Amino acid sequence: MATSLWGPSVHAATSVTPLITHDLQGIPDKEGAMVMVGYPPGGADPVHRHNASVFVYVLKGSIIMQVEGGARVTLKEGQTFFEGPDDVHLIGRNASQTEPARFLAFFVKDRTAPFVMPAH
Repeated sequence: MATSLWGPSVHAATSVTPLITHDLQGIPDKEGAMVMVGYPPGGADPVHRHNASVFVYVLKGSIIMQVEGGARVTLKEGQTFFEGPDDVHLIGRNASQTEPARFLAFFVKDRTAPFVMPAH
């Protein structure tokens, strides 16, 4: 669940379901990992970073994302978002107060690195 993968820094209502983790052949000490993240109505994450390249694909609902120095964007089903290894994730939340939202996140990261880290 969320606390085992993301640690206690993520909003308690966010659900995280690990889907797959696999070493990346030809890229020493790197792995790819995919998780499904669910936000309940009004759900959000605190400011954080990943120290990874993260590709996001919205499956359900609408989410608002912003990294430091980037534009705030509202993403709907089928839209994508990218976070680089040095990005600070300022906003990650459900755009709706009444409907849940869900997205896939694919990470390319150091094998031993945590999925989520404090922003600074």
